[in-house]
Amino acid sequence: MKTTSVSSSAMSNAMRYSQSRMQVELIKRQKEMETLRVADLGLALGARTSQSVTFARDLERLNTIVDSNKLISSRLSTTQDALGKLGDAAQKLLTAVSTAISGDPGSNVTRDAGKAALQSMTSILNSSINGEYLFAGTNTDVKPINDFTAAGSPAKAALDAAFVARFGFASTDPAAANLTGAQLDNFITTDVMPQFFGPAWKTNWSNATDQQIVSRISLNETTESSVSANTDGVKKFAMAAAIVTTLFSGNLNADAKKAVAQKALTLTGEALGSIAQTQSQAGIIEQRVTDASDRMKAQINLFEKHVIDLEGVDEYEAANRVNDLMSHIQQSFALTARLQQLSLINFLK
Repeated sequence: MKTTSVSSSAMSNAMRYSQSRMQVELIKRQKEMETLRVADLGLALGARTSQSVTFARDLERLNTIVDSNKLISSRLSTTQDALGKLGDAAQKLLTAVSTAISGDPGSNVTRDAGKAALQSMTSILNSSINGEYLFAGTNTDVKPINDFTAAGSPAKAALDAAFVARFGFASTDPAAANLTGAQLDNFITTDVMPQFFGPAWKTNWSNATDQQIVSRISLNETTESSVSANTDGVKKFAMAAAIVTTLFSGNLNADAKKAVAQKALTLTGEALGSIAQTQSQAGIIEQRVTDASDRMKAQINLFEKHVIDLEGVDEYEAANRVNDLMSHIQQSFALTARLQQLSLINFLK
């Protein structure tokens, strides 16, 4: 018959080994109780681990796009507000030139209205959000519109130079009083309009790109998510305000000024329609972004349910496991302490 030696040291070492294993297990169970997910995917799911990894990757992509869509919606909403203000500025100019046509075209009120329109337009089009200019196209780090009223403005210089080239004197020259309305109308159509609807627009007025920002709003859908300052509505508004500001500051007679006001009236009316259409398009795009986010949120909910089915643990079961382990560990510590106190010396008299 074989006997096995028993010692308090061997029993104590066995208890310490058991404690170590239970403490490692306790850490895993505590993690499961906090996250309600299995602590070790590979051990718990085995061959189905790849499904969990795939779901996690898809969830991350969807959540990233949803977060991006929030920024896109914010930019589009701000753009619509800015376009609304631009429309209001154009409406004020329209009222001023209408008054000039029906009343006294020599009033400085019309000139001042043109200057105010230019200043409002420049301020609105140069607005930004999160450090990016709204109307700059893809060139978001550069102000899209140059200030026509600023000293040394190339746009103002080009307009003045065109007047001198056509008539041989400046609009402020006394000789300008002899110009007819027909002459001014032809000058605006022939010489001024190309400065706004030709290469000179980007040379003198705009730093924006025609290309707009294209954003991914879902896994398989992209859309333009910005508005450029190079739209026809902006150009017509800028042209109307510029000719009113410049030519109403000169020595033109009443007939010539009425011709300028009539041209500005036509341009501003067309600009208003174009701005309203652009604002509507921005609203449609914003709704597309919202709809795409709603669809992805539904997908996210579905994926999260699948992930819970794969990785989830019952919170009550997880809590019971943690409590059991803590109880066993405490008992083990108590037994180990008593074993360490065992000594033959205590029994010798």
